Amino acid sequence: MFTGIVEELGEVTAVENLGDASRFRLRGPVVTQGAAHGDSIAVNGVCLTVVEHEGDEFTADVMAETLNRSSLGALREGSRVNLERPTAVGARLGGHIVQGHVDGVGTIEERKPSENWEIVKVSLPAQLSRYVVEKGSITVDGVSLTVVDAGPDYFTISLIPTTLALTTLGLKQPGDPVNLEVDVIAKYVERLLGDRAAEADKAPEADKAPEADKAPEAGK
Repeated sequence: MFTGIVEELGEVTAVENLGDASRFRLRGPVVTQGAAHGDSIAVNGVCLTVVEHEGDEFTADVMAETLNRSSLGALREGSRVNLERPTAVGARLGGHIVQGHVDGVGTIEERKPSENWEIVKVSLPAQLSRYVVEKGSITVDGVSLTVVDAGPDYFTISLIPTTLALTTLGLKQPGDPVNLEVDVIAKYVERLLGDRAAEADKAPEADKAPEADKAPEAGK
């Protein structure tokens, strides 16, 4: 599990095409400290497994499913990426619960800079809009952020100078893709409520009748 608090701005140093997959080599002096084969590292919000580790670089294999469902397929040598190690048990949850499982890819639509922050408008797939609410949490390229405004096919976020300077969101321009992960709690709530509704529909008519209708008549 991650928290969406990016530890460092890393760099892709090599991309190898494996046919139905790709192998990335990435540089990240912070996240490679103590890294070992099989460890997880989030790259632009995608949970990847360390295959090899040497010095301040590590390699990770990315299968076709991940390449197709995220923006990692657009990475090239020299691309900057957000890196985060899994949160340690007992550590502070600085952002929100992030799984590193991308739900969809959005697009930077507009940037509105101001003196102390910047408002960024991001499009999102229509099927994800029901999970995005004003003042709720969303992960954009691995960064835990608060939704400012939520529309039917977009949302806006407010970025402080620290986020602009220390993550890829300070580099993204209109038209650039970003990985999106909605709040997992919203998805679980939807599934649970959906299952309860389905069970209610399957219940016998007598069980679904109002209590008043099922009460015995006076004197009986």
